[in-house]
Amino acid sequence: MSTDREILARISRQSNHAAGYKQLVRELGLRGGEERRQLDERLQKLVDRGELVLMGRDRYALPKAAAKHNLVAGELSVHRDGYGFVRPRDAAVRDRIEGDIYVSPRDMNAAMHGDNVLVEVGPGHGDGRTEGRIVKIVGRAHPTVVGIFHYGDRYNYVQPIDDKLTDPVIIPRGMEVPSSVEKPHVASVPERPTTRHRVIGKEARRKAPADLEGMVVDVEIVQWPSGTQNARGKVIEVLGYEDDFGVDVEIMIRKHHIPHVFPAEVLEEAESFTAVLPHDEVARRRDFREFPIVTIDGETARDFDDAVLVRKLQNGNYQLQVHIADVANYVTERSAIDSEARLRGTSVYFPDRAVPMLPLELSTDLCSLRPKVERLVLSCVMEIDHAGEIVAYQLHEGVIRSAARMTYNEVQTILDGDQSMRQQYAALAGEFEGMEVLAKILNRKRVKRGSIDFDMPEPVIEFDEAGLMQGVARSERKFSHRIIEEFMLAANECVATHLESHKFGSIYRIHEEPDAKRVYDFELLAAAFGYSLGVDLPVRRFQTRGERRERHGSGRNPRQHEVPQDIHITPRMYQKLTQKIAGKPEERILSYLMLRSLKQARYSEVNEGHFALAATSYTHFTSPIRRYPDLIVHRILKAVLNNGSAGSPQLSSSVHGARATKAASDHQPFPWSKRREKKQSEDGKKHLTEIIPLDELHDIAVDSSTTERRADDAERELIEWKKIKFMEDKVGEDFVALIVSVTKYGLFVELDDLFIEGLVPISSLADDRYAYHENTRQIIGERSGHAYSIGDRVRVILDRIDRVQRKLQFSILEEQKPERRTRRARR
Repeated sequence: MSTDREILARISRQSNHAAGYKQLVRELGLRGGEERRQLDERLQKLVDRGELVLMGRDRYALPKAAAKHNLVAGELSVHRDGYGFVRPRDAAVRDRIEGDIYVSPRDMNAAMHGDNVLVEVGPGHGDGRTEGRIVKIVGRAHPTVVGIFHYGDRYNYVQPIDDKLTDPVIIPRGMEVPSSVEKPHVASVPERPTTRHRVIGKEARRKAPADLEGMVVDVEIVQWPSGTQNARGKVIEVLGYEDDFGVDVEIMIRKHHIPHVFPAEVLEEAESFTAVLPHDEVARRRDFREFPIVTIDGETARDFDDAVLVRKLQNGNYQLQVHIADVANYVTERSAIDSEARLRGTSVYFPDRAVPMLPLELSTDLCSLRPKVERLVLSCVMEIDHAGEIVAYQLHEGVIRSAARMTYNEVQTILDGDQSMRQQYAALAGEFEGMEVLAKILNRKRVKRGSIDFDMPEPVIEFDEAGLMQGVARSERKFSHRIIEEFMLAANECVATHLESHKFGSIYRIHEEPDAKRVYDFELLAAAFGYSLGVDLPVRRFQTRGERRERHGSGRNPRQHEVPQDIHITPRMYQKLTQKIAGKPEERILSYLMLRSLKQARYSEVNEGHFALAATSYTHFTSPIRRYPDLIVHRILKAVLNNGSAGSPQLSSSVHGARATKAASDHQPFPWSKRREKKQSEDGKKHLTEIIPLDELHDIAVDSSTTERRADDAERELIEWKKIKFMEDKVGEDFVALIVSVTKYGLFVELDDLFIEGLVPISSLADDRYAYHENTRQIIGERSGHAYSIGDRVRVILDRIDRVQRKLQFSILEEQKPERRTRRARR
């Protein structure tokens, strides 16, 4: 079967950069239904990734060819008021349009939020906005919709919980109650029998239709919306009432389409493994069982996939052993478990439960490095000097017996000198002290080369003994956390550098340098606080034709638009600013704004470096129980070790890793810079040893990045959901808050004690007539000159809770004014 690259090359050779399905079948010489089915799947994936555009029923074109016809492929994001924006998938098209494409409600063509669409781009507007209309829906994002069930006079309907799915789903008579509670069906997803891993509300077994009013249900779409009618669906699950205990998690799982039921064949495969390690398997591995290796995790962790040990060597260097659960020994390529793990991509962690990537038989038992139990591992043993450089390393398939399961709190207590805890772990106290010393050395090395550490606090939901929410607190990051972070970072870099230097195709964790526009926006905001990244910002100024025509003869100068050009930005610039604001009142605000100016990290089969870590080569190797890319890296590394490739499979010099980190610390040009020639990357591909084909690695990287974002969105949204629920009985109470954002709609504030955000609408500022000033990012009163700015502290009252949009609305106490004033007010 032809690869993705061959298909794209075939289409690119056409004069119009487009080809029909039958043409591709003929030119690729495909025979039989199976080969044609595989071509269908590959073409659909290329369309989903934006590398091809579906022009007609069966005609495929490169994005640049579609753009010539004013057709752009992208993902639709719908506002709750009915209009939307399409973000072009092709980067070149995004650069040309300079923004997303606005779609009015009348031009939606029955598309729903999240759908992949083909939009016809219209003429530009004087305000610089690009407008278009949707001409084709390429792929639907929501085979199912979760919402609140209601009965109506003419028909029953479900109002989606996602406020971006604005229209209700009609439920025809007879489709209100799941026909089979035991065997739900999801559109476009293979039917799966119910297992003991399934979570479902007891209300699903009620047969009386009247019981469903106001309940949360999951609906399968059986007929997509059109220009004249709403979508129609049938109820496949009843989850319970919205406020029932645990239903909020069930809602998030279904809203974000997270696979949460293991198929029977996956469970059967997981249960077939034996806990007894085969003697011949243990005998061929490196034996670490007599070393005092420990795991260090959170209090509630159930899967332990990494264990560590630090030893002081005779030459004064340190030996760092990082042992990672050998999941690939159990999860083999194209097995039932492997297919399910790839579908899930990652484990999803909610405050009170998790949706694991692997069945519990593996994730919490056979693959978990539990204490006093023999476990198979992949081991990265590094020799590290006092500068933090890896001077030599060994990679092994090993076997360990963890000496203890430690928590971060226990290790920190020992490091802080607690005598009772030190006596309890007398045999290990010295081990943890050695870990602390080495972690500080590794951290100093990263700081020296420019690695960024924002140290942003995370919200932690606190529960009482009955499992009810007590509050929201900031996570406490102790040095015991940093110990494990530094060790995992070192192992990830070491493995990535090994595979890259020996030219094996692999998956990398990459983080590209930020866009000039985002850096430019951050610099404007930081300047209000008296800070800067110290970057030179060349700007191109222009005027639109519409504005020149509109203002011709009016005597006014046309408005100037500013577009930042390519910039030279390094991680060290961010690092220096984080150090400068550490401990300052504005640290929280500026750290958040800096984080927003950076791109999202993602997975790729092409190594483009990791900007935030200032690492030229980085991968994810240390969490194969909960991340699929780590499992793929393990699979590749095991093949390298067992085949004896790249010289000695067990011992390799790390000069490549040392040279890479030295280049970063000496301010050499970063290999991930936009100035890096594309040809260098393409030439590198030609000489790679492909243990897994690069096309497949590309698919895995894209899919894994998508599932990671899906998990992050679900976890973040549930936290916000629980915050709203916690504040329901606090309407009318006042709080001290920090202004974290200023917009034309009002002030976004964060409560000091509760780590909860909300909006102060500009219309609620009743003591004056206030207006938003874009040039200073302030809201200023016309008469008094009172100014509200990012970083101001105010006292607010919780006015109301919008349950539909799940947002908090505050107002500011009149007697409380921020300390900052405009220059005019100070005079």
